[in-house]
Amino acid sequence: MSVTSLFFASLIAFAAAGPAFQNFVVQDSLSSVPQGFSKVGPAADSTTLNLRIALASSDFAGLEKALYDVSTPSSSNYGNHLSKDEVNAFLAPTADAASAVQAWLDSHGLTATKSSAAGDWLSLSVPVSKANELFNAKYENFEHVASGKTYARTLSYSLPSEVADHVAAVHPASTFNNPTSLKPVLSAPKTSSGISTDATPASCATTITPACLQSLYGIPTTAATESSNSIAVAGFIEQFANSADLKSFLTKFRTDVSSATTFKLQTLDGGSNSQTSSKAGVEANLDIQYTVGVATGVPVFFVSVGEDFEDGDLEGFLDIVNFLSDEDDVPQVMTTSYGENETDMSKALAFKLCEAYAAFGARGTSILFASGDGGVEGGQAQTCTKYQAAFPAGCPYLTAVGSVHGISPEIASTFSSGGFSNYWGVADYQSDAVAAFLKAQGTTTNKGLFNTTGRGYPDVSAQGENVQIVSSGSTGGVDGTSCSSPIFASVISLINDKLIAAGNPPLGFLNPWLYANADALNDVTTGSNPGCGAKGFTARAGWDPVTGLGTPNYPKLLAAAGL
Repeated sequence: MSVTSLFFASLIAFAAAGPAFQNFVVQDSLSSVPQGFSKVGPAADSTTLNLRIALASSDFAGLEKALYDVSTPSSSNYGNHLSKDEVNAFLAPTADAASAVQAWLDSHGLTATKSSAAGDWLSLSVPVSKANELFNAKYENFEHVASGKTYARTLSYSLPSEVADHVAAVHPASTFNNPTSLKPVLSAPKTSSGISTDATPASCATTITPACLQSLYGIPTTAATESSNSIAVAGFIEQFANSADLKSFLTKFRTDVSSATTFKLQTLDGGSNSQTSSKAGVEANLDIQYTVGVATGVPVFFVSVGEDFEDGDLEGFLDIVNFLSDEDDVPQVMTTSYGENETDMSKALAFKLCEAYAAFGARGTSILFASGDGGVEGGQAQTCTKYQAAFPAGCPYLTAVGSVHGISPEIASTFSSGGFSNYWGVADYQSDAVAAFLKAQGTTTNKGLFNTTGRGYPDVSAQGENVQIVSSGSTGGVDGTSCSSPIFASVISLINDKLIAAGNPPLGFLNPWLYANADALNDVTTGSNPGCGAKGFTARAGWDPVTGLGTPNYPKLLAAAGL
């Protein structure tokens, strides 16, 4: 009998098993209300919670090994990306896990549905009274003070001993997501008459356009040829990509490209893409304009994720990666310009979401995330006494992109989030690079402010200040690593186009290849990312936790790809 059929079978033997599930084991417990939230009272028993239950995968270690095997250039399996069925076999829970969890839910008269193809994520809706019973918890209402939004959460939750080892995480429970997502900020908008469309040193030193990027990074203007190659652009929080703004952007900044060039739309979780000018999203327009406008000729998909889920970032991040990973033909690149602080998500949830990125990468997709805009304060600026990490940037199975500005030389942006994860240890592919940085930094600089054994990020960087976009009909500049991720993603997609045209597989998970070919990037050695009342990290020769390995050099990266 398959795992799936075991999970959804009617297990009559456990129909009256309620009393057997009474020995609870604490899974997570917070000693106080997280910073930025305040308790406002008990959650009503009738309040509906849309639960996600993550089951432990049967062989994630095997998936991780397979991911590195197909992503490491020196491996004989390099480029032999896994099929959907192969990935799901690693992620699926064991038959024993599926049976035990089903019996537990049956004892409460509950039925869950799969929310991932592998069956390692389950969804069900229950009232607060039932959630308190399921998890031996006390759900209360907590207000996020800055936004005024209120969430039902619990400071502690437990699981029966019979299922504790089989359940990796539960949400919503004790994770308090910051509802303020990473977005760029308008930076000194200029009128169209004051913007140069030429890639001259004088203009590109302060104002970034596609022509500047083509000149600076050697990005070709010739159109890609392979229709099977694509970029997925993640869209969240009702940020809509406006077609009229894209047309204006191409008319102004890519006169060599038809202004009718556009993108395709995919939606999930009730997502949409309103074309009302007033609803044009700065973030969405930025991401679309610097993929369509830089990755010339590469098909671009805007994947708009709606909000048909419990408040918080987990479901949006999780649902889009599961949605795309479940496609028969996955996109070769996905870029995401949203994120949060690592502490905003419990370690258990972060680990399980990171597993989904590993699975997606094993399918052959290059996953890029903006590293964040909080410097050493994390994905977003915050009050702190020790350096904070960003998420998902700290996940080792994706490529985190930091920000630089200027052209001669390029300089690290002060807001460019970078540092070391407190959840994941240093990845093997970067161990030498991180060790070299720590040795060069010395033992006294930043002492006691960061995790010296953590996964270092970002991995790479690209221009991220005063990047020109068109939004709601107006042209202006934006700042943020949100600019950097789609720019780097576009470079990778153009290399993939050449690889596919030559009959080769796409690059897939980038990091082992990037760290093995560090000389193919423009090293950035100037600038720092201060925060938490300290100086932060300083850009140095080689990898550093501000600009990573450096910015793209298309001709050198193309050669590193064997072309």
